[in-house]
Amino acid sequence: MKTKSIFQLSLFIFAVLIISLTSCKKNTSTTTQTTANTTSIQNQSNDETAVTTASDDALNDVNNVLGGNQGTFKSTESLPCNATLDSTTAIHDTITYYITYNGLNCDGNIFRTGQIDIKKHVHTEWHKAGATITYIYINYHVYHVLHPDKAITINGSRTYENVSGGLLFMLGNTLDSIIHKEWGSMTITFENNTTRSWSIARQLKYTRFDHKLILTTNGYGSGDGYDHLVMWGVNRDGEQFYDQILVPNVFKQKCEWDGCAGQRKMMIPSDNKGATITWGYDSNNQLITGNECPTKYKLDWYNNGQSGTMYLWLP
Repeated sequence: MKTKSIFQLSLFIFAVLIISLTSCKKNTSTTTQTTANTTSIQNQSNDETAVTTASDDALNDVNNVLGGNQGTFKSTESLPCNATLDSTTAIHDTITYYITYNGLNCDGNIFRTGQIDIKKHVHTEWHKAGATITYIYINYHVYHVLHPDKAITINGSRTYENVSGGLLFMLGNTLDSIIHKEWGSMTITFENNTTRSWSIARQLKYTRFDHKLILTTNGYGSGDGYDHLVMWGVNRDGEQFYDQILVPNVFKQKCEWDGCAGQRKMMIPSDNKGATITWGYDSNNQLITGNECPTKYKLDWYNNGQSGTMYLWLP
């Protein structure tokens, strides 16, 4: 009887432990994982990252053309790689520069075809504060070499202003920073042939550290009661979205212009869902430090009362 009682007591204790451990595990997992569908949230995050990367890569070349050889945005080339540059004589006081792409960018990570036209008034001197030009995407087809199946095509026009004045080659010599702004609209065709319209309003601050450029961006757009917007429009899933910059986003030339710091808030109010993106994580889901370059970013999402966190790989 004594042996039987001890055995029964042991079974009871074991059962209690199993129930307790199972309960604890369940409670822990629900704080980071749910059954909510996050597909459209991840799609939007990936699409915005792709559009931002494509935009910054194009601006590299626009800055290079406007600044001349000394104002190059690249460390090894004075003109866009795998591209031709042509210009017209002044027509109605406007000069147009044509960049036609057919191959990899100078960093070797972005493949591009299509064209960008840069329109500048003949009397506009780009190095002066307040100088403004227009650049136009014409079937600008882009994909990262690691993801050729995720190509996007951009069409549209943006206005570009040299707010502070100066050229990029002056950074670290006569200037500590240069501030630009860009605004406009674009249509984006995704790899599934879905075409959507987006708006953009960015402030760009350039600095230099250890001979490499650093780009810090903020959003200053507004619409439908939202402010500090950097991008907004209709996403590939047909949902109206608004993207704010909460903490200035930092991109480094030494890290192939991947997001190294800052936060962005993406909202899809019609479906009560969205996410906060935090840049600058390593392969172990830890914030990078010092001169490290990121490999991931953090996505804190919410969807109709459910929420969670995931770490996504950069392209």
